Amino acid sequence: MRYDTIWLDARLATLDPARPGLGVIEHGAVAVADGRIAFAGPIADLPSGWDARERITLDGRWITPGLIDCHTHIVHGGDRAAEFEMRLAGKSYEEIARAGGGILSTVRATRNASEDQLVASALARLDRLLAEGVTTIEVKSGYGLNADSETKMLRAARRLGRERNVGVATTFLGAHALPPDTGRAAYIDAVCAMIPALKAEGLADAVDAFGETIAFSPEEVAKVFTAARAAGLPVKLHADQLSNQHGAALAARFDALSADHLEYTDDDGAAAMAGAGTVAVLLPGAYYVLRETKLPPIDALRRHKVPIALATDCNPGTAPVTSLLMIMNMAATLFRLTIDEIVAGVTREAARALRHADIGTLEAGKQCDLAIWDIERPAELVYRIGFNPLYARVRRGATD
Repeated sequence: MRYDTIWLDARLATLDPARPGLGVIEHGAVAVADGRIAFAGPIADLPSGWDARERITLDGRWITPGLIDCHTHIVHGGDRAAEFEMRLAGKSYEEIARAGGGILSTVRATRNASEDQLVASALARLDRLLAEGVTTIEVKSGYGLNADSETKMLRAARRLGRERNVGVATTFLGAHALPPDTGRAAYIDAVCAMIPALKAEGLADAVDAFGETIAFSPEEVAKVFTAARAAGLPVKLHADQLSNQHGAALAARFDALSADHLEYTDDDGAAAMAGAGTVAVLLPGAYYVLRETKLPPIDALRRHKVPIALATDCNPGTAPVTSLLMIMNMAATLFRLTIDEIVAGVTREAARALRHADIGTLEAGKQCDLAIWDIERPAELVYRIGFNPLYARVRRGATD
């Protein structure tokens, strides 16, 4: 067997579900051929007669799958530092939103930005994620709230994958907030009408909505999801972040890829997600910035065996976060997740939240997306704060 590249003398956290925990292999190797993993296992199990165009010895460094940030709003105009000051002065997220701030302030900035400006500002944020070993991101729209601006955002998101060596999954979040110039029923109808065109242009891989008292009702979300289903697009939901609107159960009813946030989700919601195979995407960055005190139902998610993913929620208002490593630490300190849950949450389970079956684990046949770390044990990825031990980032077999 001849490989393009082989990494030798490594410790592997394969995340292979057939192996316990992180699927650790000591004295391991990973080999790539044509951009896909051709071998991942103990060096002793390499096929006889193997050869490689390039051999890289890692001297015991760790290899994980490339990290996946499965929930971001990284494409947007402007910032909301002024609102951060308002929250410091005691204003709540809901009070700021009802006063015309929040999402709508970013809508104004995004509508006024050109596509090139959106790409340029997003690249600055994206580069920070890539420097921490991220090889795939999800990017949502939702700051345009009309057909032209939502399309502009999604085109900018697609361009990120051409400007950088990164996988980009795009999500249409037209039902993010109610624009000030449109009635509720008319706007939901407009969102539903946008979906087929975005699918036809190849701009949307999924459809999302914000189900909340300050956003859209379960009935309005269901209407959007019905239109997504008719267009052949899977759905995701910002669910139960500020109150229990039974969003988790609604997401499960539509076989959602994920339900995200989930601070107020109840046991029935967790059970419904388990039955539908819907991934729980937890966003400790928003929890931290908003000074929330209501924890997501971690015990219920574990008890019902709901897959748990983690993401930055990178956005200008409630989670101005461009470090997935920081999110991993927050998941441990704030949510009390284990090291195994956290590493799986930014690899295998994050891939599941995007329905990307070809990434997220180190298994033969998967796309060769790797993060190589200068650490002694995986816990260091979670334990250290403000420290980036990335040694190399590999996507489709190519090192940056």
